[in-house]
Amino acid sequence: MKLETDGLIVSIRPFNERDAVAHIFTENYGVLSGMLRGAVVAKNKPMVGQMGVVAWNARLDSQLGVFHFEAQKNLSLLAMVDANKLKYLNSMFSLIETLLPEREAYTNLYNATLKTLADINAESYLQWELNLLRDLGYALDLSKCSGCGRADNLIYLSPRTGRAVCGTCGAPYADKMFRLPINLQTTLRFLESVCRGLDVAVPDYRIFLQNK
Repeated sequence: MKLETDGLIVSIRPFNERDAVAHIFTENYGVLSGMLRGAVVAKNKPMVGQMGVVAWNARLDSQLGVFHFEAQKNLSLLAMVDANKLKYLNSMFSLIETLLPEREAYTNLYNATLKTLADINAESYLQWELNLLRDLGYALDLSKCSGCGRADNLIYLSPRTGRAVCGTCGAPYADKMFRLPINLQTTLRFLESVCRGLDVAVPDYRIFLQNK
């Protein structure tokens, strides 16, 4: 079995003295995991944040597989010299590795990830998390009140439905609602729900981001 596409390295860890295991977020096949032969000792070592042409090969569909990766550019260079940008990048990549199932295409999220990396900051990162939640089935609707349909005085967000609620309809349940506007505390609550459903922990990098 062979898959070829463009992709972005989101994690890479040594496997032995020569090889490494990588997770690559690809345009056409979502997250792929596989072995990068000789990555540990290579003169130009593959790095997290590098984008390039990916070829993934495995004899059987269930095998880990082996990558051939031709790097084209590193999208993480700006973040590497800015502590604030780096914390957003680390959180983004850890969420991709943890939450996205392997070999399922998320083309819109892939494109949103590349766009966010071009100018990563608090605002663009929050929008990226909203895109992630949408693709995982947690689309948040802020267009109108889920109770009465009005489009003004929207001050709450239902943790159950992810839909906006106006001040009047939400008043009796105010202590159970999230407050608008949406922030990283809000999206974290939904990410926790996703993680519970997958029986995984919220990545440390996302917790670190919340604590800063």
